[in-house]
Amino acid sequence: MSLITDSETLSSFCKKVAATSDFITVDTEFMRETTYWSELCLIQIAGEKEAAAIDVLSNNLDLSPILNLMRNVSITKVFHAARQDLEIFFRLIGEIPRPIFDTQIFSMVCGFGESVGYETLVRSLTKETIDKTARFTNWKQRPLSTQQISYALSDVTHLRVIYKRLLQMLAKNGRTDWVAQELEVLTNVQTYLMEPNESWRRLKHKLSRPRHLLILREVAAWRESEAQRRNIPRTHVLRDQAILEIATQAPKSERALRALRGLKSGLPKTERLESLLAAIKRGAELPENMAPVLPDRPKKDASMEATRDLIKILLKHNSHQHGVAPKLIINADGIEKLISRDNDISEILSGWRYEIFGKHATKLLDGNLALGTNGKHIKLIDLGHRV
Repeated sequence: MSLITDSETLSSFCKKVAATSDFITVDTEFMRETTYWSELCLIQIAGEKEAAAIDVLSNNLDLSPILNLMRNVSITKVFHAARQDLEIFFRLIGEIPRPIFDTQIFSMVCGFGESVGYETLVRSLTKETIDKTARFTNWKQRPLSTQQISYALSDVTHLRVIYKRLLQMLAKNGRTDWVAQELEVLTNVQTYLMEPNESWRRLKHKLSRPRHLLILREVAAWRESEAQRRNIPRTHVLRDQAILEIATQAPKSERALRALRGLKSGLPKTERLESLLAAIKRGAELPENMAPVLPDRPKKDASMEATRDLIKILLKHNSHQHGVAPKLIINADGIEKLISRDNDISEILSGWRYEIFGKHATKLLDGNLALGTNGKHIKLIDLGHRV
């Protein structure tokens, strides 16, 4: 077991890794059940030969060597499903570590499907299994058990093997550029900036009236600011359904708020109640031309359901044939735009997406391609012969 709890050992470890490896595999253990921000408890790092778990809760531990390692652009940082880990490091160092390799993203062009789990990659590429009994333990509790440390270290030691195997597969299939869009989102600072005024976009709703949208935005922003300031989950401030009720009912007083079904047992205390009512008032008084603009949503035509199903079958067939996750090729909105012949589908009609799917999809929509079966497998029939 290698658990680092002091600054001198950490500094020595990071220097050794930087000198002997051109990559590091990284994972974190954190708690977030009762907080807005992740509470970092442990950082695991492995290089070519070294591996260690760093106890960030140790007294007076200087994390500078890790942060410098993350800033070192000559070392690739390898994660699996990196989103939450990168958010933690962004808050620690104020920037996104670069360059990044996310094994979950790159596995999507290596035949492992969408959002493949870490355990699946471990079984497939290392022929090992993970003891998951320590996964949901209390990572804040000290001392850490031998089982916890072993589990934490296995995440980065197995990841080391997975990374090398995926590199080999990518070298053969030449598909590194196919995940550029996903990596761009992952390394974009905006992905990790929790802007209160943009938090309304997280809410699932069917509101369309400008006044409702204005109140929705103001109240959602109020909730986000409160959650950040108090470091508690959003829903501990106000539930989503309560925000939607407020947006449509526009209550002007505490009494009116208490009359709402979603707030009967969830009103904030008096001092925060006043700021909530102020947010509602702002939304109710702002000019309607300042309302949030909803993203365009392709209209689904029920009469095109059969065509939609055919396109999905073609997508599933072609993605399987080429070992690429369907969502990398086209998403549900893209399918609607494709069917409605929307001009905003240039991406699917060019490059690698066109070669493995777009050209067949357009032929299918033009009536120049048929889908058949030999009893077990789908086959594509183009003007009387197979494609």
